Amino acid sequence: MWVSLALLLLGVLTALAAPRLLARADWVEREPVVALWVWQCVVAGVLLSFALSMTLSASTAWQAVRGQLFAPAPRAVVEAYELGTSGPWSAVLAVVLAAGGVWSGAMLGREIGRARARRGQRRRDLLVRSPLLPGEQPGSERLVVLEGERADAWWMAGTAPRLVITTAALRRLKGRQLDAVLAHEQGHARARHDWLRHCSAALADGFPGIPVFTKFREEMHRLVELAADDVASRRFGRLTIALALVELNEDRGVFGPGPAPDADLPQRVNRLLTATPRLTAGRRLRLTAAASLVPVIPVLIAFVPALSALG
Repeated sequence: MWVSLALLLLGVLTALAAPRLLARADWVEREPVVALWVWQCVVAGVLLSFALSMTLSASTAWQAVRGQLFAPAPRAVVEAYELGTSGPWSAVLAVVLAAGGVWSGAMLGREIGRARARRGQRRRDLLVRSPLLPGEQPGSERLVVLEGERADAWWMAGTAPRLVITTAALRRLKGRQLDAVLAHEQGHARARHDWLRHCSAALADGFPGIPVFTKFREEMHRLVELAADDVASRRFGRLTIALALVELNEDRGVFGPGPAPDADLPQRVNRLLTATPRLTAGRRLRLTAAASLVPVIPVLIAFVPALSALG
């Protein structure tokens, strides 16, 4: 039972400490891709700790689960875990954690369903605003231009992904700015940032009182935009994508003194114009390797009794 409690405590401590440490880090905006990986490893470590704690608690509480899980294990390994000696608390812990896992899966399914519904509605709206011409095949063009007085551009994901842009945006974007916007949106698509948004939203909506999941959603929405900005800036320059962001959002009051719905946009533009140097390759590698250890630690803790018995 002590192993399952240790895993539960590890998950709680990771959920409490990791967001604070990342909030104090001075490299997150300089390396958004690394920060995305660190956040994914942190959340994976928390969920894995809870999952392993649930599994071992269920093995302690019920002989049927224990028989399935430890069937091929030597007797010394089974005895090392001290199963069947903790009373009813192991069953309560297993049920609570299992309910949390089922709820997480349900929230993820709901989020994916909502995203598909929104994408389908956007496709239908696009077909109404930009109907197919005689002989034209659906999805044959990578760029779709819509009549509109508001400057806007977005990526239409799916089997035939396309960039949708309004005529107002075309009038505003000059030179290679349109190519930079396309590269930005393609950066989202290639890195599958939509899945990061779905998973983070599912966890935050399913467990609104858990700060690590709320912060995970906020950081995913912010960091994926920074990462896509970097993709575009490496191809067309920081000034080009910064000016494109200003042109697309200038009329929305984003850069004014009052509060705005897209408050991160001025920070993104300032970041692009400031051009803070990246971390060295060695430090990026060390951060990536250290983050990769976070989900490995609960696995090692779960196997400590088995390794001790076999050793």
